[in-house]
Amino acid sequence: MIRTLTVMGALLAGTAAIAQESVPIQPMDVNAARAELGKRMFYDPRLSGDTSLACASCHDPAKAFTDGKALSDAYSGALHFRNSPTLANVGYRAAWMHDGRLGTNLNDVAREMITETYLMNMDMRIMQERMKQDPKYVEMFAAAGMSEPSNGGARNALMDFMKTIVSRGAPIDTGELSEAALRGQAIFEGKGACASCHSGPRYTDDQPHNTGVANNPDIWADPERHSAFVTYAKFMGVENYMNLREDLGAYIRTHQDENKRTFLTPTLRELNWTAPYMHNGTMATLEEVVDFYDAGGGDDPLKDEALAPLGLTAEEKTDLVEFLKALSGESFDVDQYVWREDDFGYALIEDWRNATN
Repeated sequence: MIRTLTVMGALLAGTAAIAQESVPIQPMDVNAARAELGKRMFYDPRLSGDTSLACASCHDPAKAFTDGKALSDAYSGALHFRNSPTLANVGYRAAWMHDGRLGTNLNDVAREMITETYLMNMDMRIMQERMKQDPKYVEMFAAAGMSEPSNGGARNALMDFMKTIVSRGAPIDTGELSEAALRGQAIFEGKGACASCHSGPRYTDDQPHNTGVANNPDIWADPERHSAFVTYAKFMGVENYMNLREDLGAYIRTHQDENKRTFLTPTLRELNWTAPYMHNGTMATLEEVVDFYDAGGGDDPLKDEALAPLGLTAEEKTDLVEFLKALSGESFDVDQYVWREDDFGYALIEDWRNATN
């Protein structure tokens, strides 16, 4: 009944309404022992080349698996040029990264994050040998039905752990929306037309769009960020990458000019935990994001034609923010998602060349 009334209210107000079905996101089927192995790996800094970074370094469960920074950190000697996306409901995605360049499965995502030079910079053959020297990993691999630590098994374990990261307890799912949030829902589906791109249970169409978000100048002002950007752009075949001063986004998938500065629609789940916003962290608050779209997005000649000024009142903006907040659920900083044991050290094996595993 609530859904019908809010959509009807938008129609009576003379705006186009887009029905947005929201249902609790269901947990995915995973191998529990393998997911537990993946959880330990997620927090283990030995998965990075110099043991300085773990997956959790940029994906903190207390921040819905983001890091709270505009632009994330990177491997020693570099810094990243994009914002860390949330891993909430990541198993349901069809493409990954802000540019969507990975579109196969989470196994490939795990591999890229571990091996990319400006991320964790790990040779997975070395990672495999490190795990073989840790009795805990040997035990956990066996418990997960794998004979011994291996690269493929490790990636599958990380994939299964990431699939367990599912939103729960959000007011939108429990039916506990405030009056302001209910009014905001009508704006979201009607006058604001937010649901035209932020659709489905995760509130995203998983498609790239150009909304005119301004570039973050810190990427090119900071040599460590610029070096990471150059490494990425060169590998993706971007022309004139040394002189480039803009993030081309999903253009790298097609190299077609109409795709310049397009980025995948982000999920709106867990927004309360994941500030700052946008692919480059240039917006600090939800109020700032709402103001941006109320103005019709940013200034870009290739901006999506669907974007136009909305003319929202101050009260409508406030209500819309309340609805957006209602898309966030319980914290992920709980035992289900956090490896609490500090057990990543192990004794060196004497005469290791002649010792057997």
